[in-house]
Amino acid sequence: MSDSKLLRGTFILTAGTFLIRFLGIMYIIPFRTMVDGSGAALYQYGYIPYTIFLSVATGGVPLAVSKFVSKYNELGQYKTSRKIFSSGIILLSLTGLLAFLILFFLAPVLAAQIALDDTTGNTVEDITRVIRMTSIALLVVPVQSIIRGYFQGFQQMMPTTLSQLVEQIVRIAFLLGATYYVLQVSGGEMATAMGWATFAAFVGAIGGLIVLVWYWRSQRGELQALAETDASGITLSTWEMYKEIILSSIPFVLVGMTIPLYQLIDSLTFNQAMSYAGLADIAEDSFGVLNVDVRQLSNIPVIIATAFSITLVPAITKLYIDNDKKKLQRQISQVYQIILFLTIPAVIGMSILSYPLYVAFFGVRYVGIGGGLLAWAAPN
Repeated sequence: MSDSKLLRGTFILTAGTFLIRFLGIMYIIPFRTMVDGSGAALYQYGYIPYTIFLSVATGGVPLAVSKFVSKYNELGQYKTSRKIFSSGIILLSLTGLLAFLILFFLAPVLAAQIALDDTTGNTVEDITRVIRMTSIALLVVPVQSIIRGYFQGFQQMMPTTLSQLVEQIVRIAFLLGATYYVLQVSGGEMATAMGWATFAAFVGAIGGLIVLVWYWRSQRGELQALAETDASGITLSTWEMYKEIILSSIPFVLVGMTIPLYQLIDSLTFNQAMSYAGLADIAEDSFGVLNVDVRQLSNIPVIIATAFSITLVPAITKLYIDNDKKKLQRQISQVYQIILFLTIPAVIGMSILSYPLYVAFFGVRYVGIGGGLLAWAAPN
């Protein structure tokens, strides 16, 4: 793969990721004008368990598929890469369904651990409802991610970027519209509004899936023609295919679950710890500020590293198959240099300007909590 193709793919994915993250930050501003700290906490209670179960359901399989599609395409074994994709679709459809069922029925148990009591903050019933409405997205998102991994294996970053962008726009539009309607128009409860706000994950995923299906249909003839050029005569059994995918996905899932596991531990222990410290009255406000406001801002540098790393996986695989170790080392070195050059100044500046930065985005309502938390969270 040429340097220009690597940089072009990286640019598309990085630019798209920046835009998606920018929208993710911007929507928080009108969202937080409608929702108080307790509502923001309730919103996050639904997403944290969902993120854990999504990591388990996908299991790093999309990146593994991207890797092996790139590998077998380089070897001219297009039928094998197509079979890997088909097997991945079946596997993640089943794991997504299983993850949905487990999270849906486990929701009351998680809610009972999170809630302080039925008189302080959100109730067990409120949290259960939000978790269950978020869990529905598990039926769609794993399948969506495997299609993105397949296109990335062909070094095509536009389907991933455009589908993520459409997914984010649809999700945000539904989230803000539903929250405004429930709270401002119909005069509904905060728990109802947050339930529909988290359901936006499913609605957005449908939007992203439609884009991916459109790309698939538009390129189906070209992909079929490539499969017909496969003269290798090599095929993998279904067992060999699943074994290769699962073994390769283990490192991805371990890394991908690290932060969500930390967040899950926080959600299960934060309110109780604050209550024991005599701070139960500000527990949910603090949790909402930390996991909604501060996390959105502190994650900005992370998107740079993520975009480069996602693009690099197929490139590394291709160069490894070509045994071009010198070029492989040079490209990895270049990516690391760019990441460090961009992220370190951003982190330092964010820590120093944490209080004015928080006020600029979210106002002065929770600046006493948010500014201090942002200063500590940015280096993480």
